[in-house]
Amino acid sequence: MKAKVYTPTGAAKGEIELPNVFSAPYRPDIIRRVFTIIQSHKFQPKGVYYLAGKDTSAEYIGRRDAFRSGINRGNSRLPRTKPGGGGLGDVARVPHAKGGFRAHPPKVEKNLYKQVNKKEKILALRSAIAASANPFIVKRRGHKIPEGIELPIVVDDGVQDLKKTKDIVKLLEQLGLKDELERAKEKKIRAGKGKMRGRKYKKKTSILFVVNNVKFAKVVENIPGVDAVLVKDLSVKDLAPGGEAGRLTVWTESAIKALGE
Repeated sequence: MKAKVYTPTGAAKGEIELPNVFSAPYRPDIIRRVFTIIQSHKFQPKGVYYLAGKDTSAEYIGRRDAFRSGINRGNSRLPRTKPGGGGLGDVARVPHAKGGFRAHPPKVEKNLYKQVNKKEKILALRSAIAASANPFIVKRRGHKIPEGIELPIVVDDGVQDLKKTKDIVKLLEQLGLKDELERAKEKKIRAGKGKMRGRKYKKKTSILFVVNNVKFAKVVENIPGVDAVLVKDLSVKDLAPGGEAGRLTVWTESAIKALGE
């Protein structure tokens, strides 16, 4: 299996032999499972205030001989507050009362960090890499690919020497990905309370560069939806955002060779 190699000007200069990982079987179930487990590593423990719903004067007065007992007065035997003028107060403390504590609140000791088998994780990564070279899966994810271009897209290592964002944009346009860049510029206002919490807009995920140069990530960070990752740090969360495989990926020659190794 071979792929065309493009120069920094967008012209084809030859072909490169692709490693066997691009022929791996497509396993969307494994990819989604591994992605969810990787996301669990970002969860933070959370609990409730230890006096939530319990910081009250209410006490149980249902015993027959208790002081202020409600026996034979048509009142339910539940913890009640102590009003200043005497008599029975409002029901409190119990879960089904107004302002009462939750029956099973979230607990700090709950284990949120999930683990995955090493072989399963490698299988998911191999499957996600292979899916990035499948035009049907990539288009189904919403990416705009011109008819003439073949996947995977491989560019010369000279692309990593580009210093300006506009040069990267020009390269992508020459590769026929102008419509994809326009698609990624669209953003919409999120529905729900997330608008109040620093994530008002939902943005689209676009092209992923897999490179061998750390500084290259700084060059592409200002292009909407475009990311860059080192081949040694490549993960399922990069190739399958949201657990959906088929992200449009641009590889450098050295990254393809490192992948084969």
